[in-house]
Amino acid sequence: MNPKPFLPDDFLLTTKWARTLYFEHAVDQPIFDYHCHLPPDEIAANRQFDNLTQIWLGGDHYKWRAMRANGVPEDLITLKNTSDYDKFLAFARTVPYTLRNPLYHWSHLELRRYFGINEVISEQTAPAIWKKANRQLATPELSVRGILTKFKVAVVCTTDDPIDSLEHHVAIARSGLTTRVYPTYRPDKALLVGNPAVFNPWCDRLAARADVDVKDLASLIEALRRRHDFFHSLGGRVSDHGLENIPDADCTETEAAAIFAQARSGRPATPEQALKFTWFMMLVFGRLDAAKGWTKQIHLGAIRNNNARLLKRLGADAGVDSVGDFPQARGLTRYLDRLDSEGCLPKTVIYNLNPADNYVFATVAGNVQDDLTPGKIQFGAGWWFLDQKEGMEWQINALSNLGLLNRFVGMLTDSRSFLSYVRHEYFRRVLCAMLGADIEDGLIPGDRKLVGGMVEDICYRNAERYFGLEVSPELASVKKPASRMPG
Repeated sequence: MNPKPFLPDDFLLTTKWARTLYFEHAVDQPIFDYHCHLPPDEIAANRQFDNLTQIWLGGDHYKWRAMRANGVPEDLITLKNTSDYDKFLAFARTVPYTLRNPLYHWSHLELRRYFGINEVISEQTAPAIWKKANRQLATPELSVRGILTKFKVAVVCTTDDPIDSLEHHVAIARSGLTTRVYPTYRPDKALLVGNPAVFNPWCDRLAARADVDVKDLASLIEALRRRHDFFHSLGGRVSDHGLENIPDADCTETEAAAIFAQARSGRPATPEQALKFTWFMMLVFGRLDAAKGWTKQIHLGAIRNNNARLLKRLGADAGVDSVGDFPQARGLTRYLDRLDSEGCLPKTVIYNLNPADNYVFATVAGNVQDDLTPGKIQFGAGWWFLDQKEGMEWQINALSNLGLLNRFVGMLTDSRSFLSYVRHEYFRRVLCAMLGADIEDGLIPGDRKLVGGMVEDICYRNAERYFGLEVSPELASVKKPASRMPG
């Protein structure tokens, strides 16, 4: 038996056409990372990571979940009372157990593409990997800005609360960085009327930031509008919401005002009241976005913080979230239709976390398109637990069957890690493999201009056109590179 080498140049590219599409049309496209959780302070400071653990494991809940599943103590995952090297060794011991998990591919691609390290990760190879990677992390090429330049990242949209000062975005904009970094307006905490212990301190901070006394619903909306204006002044053109679902609930302004007043007095809204308030405020946010020509992103379907022990010990975003099975179709459909009926429906990207909802989301996106913006409502890329080969294929197939793949705005990292840009490579290989197989099977024409142009659009150009964000001139026009086909 003579198996192929691990991660060859044509990894995932099983046909000649797949290789042609990838190496001639996809590989050299810039990256338009329109949704991520990268920390803007680290971009502003051009952070130089001290070692591989800091850049590889810090904030990467995918890796944390794998380590927990392998029985690694929490001290060696997220806590600060153990050395970075011991944490790295714990992950290296875990990697062999991740065979057939996308982490096995991602981790090795990260070592190869960032550090040129081709060793297979294990406890035995870990010491050499540690030394090689750490030497390179001390160089300017692997500083935060060096990474963004190396991977030709044209745009980064971070995720920011309306109460954030955005001071780091101001500093980045003045720095001359080729990558354009923009804030994304994420007002999820404005909906937490069921939890006054969180909601009220947040409202107080919003009041201070917006210079508005948030004493009633009208002043809440005014404060949110002022912050929306400030995001816009810094180039922000994208909002985002992370919800279980869009409630199928009506709410008048009078009802919303009473619910707000109740929460501000310290009495939690009932679950029914919280759903009504969410419906009302999501309409407010939709109108704000539409008025300024923004794009709204809605991430639906996560059931979060499912481990009370770790939530108490580590707080939120500790990697203990799951796919939820919430009803999605009716509330989302009514929401988009309501804004469309008002003439206030912004460009919108909808993401589902439960793959059972793929056809729901793909068909909902087709209900409220218009004749002004091609692909105005987007069925977003495979997200979170679905941003792996199978999940990407499911999303691409659903979109292809029920919408226009050619208008798709492509992949995003949705990550807190600066090593996550290999996920764009992974997506591009999956896309080209699928299209190459279709050509080989006679399902679509073997036309380089037609299919190769679509690949380039999905990998980069569609996002550049759709989001309307300024891109550095060096990356806005992509020159045709020399052939990258493997010999």
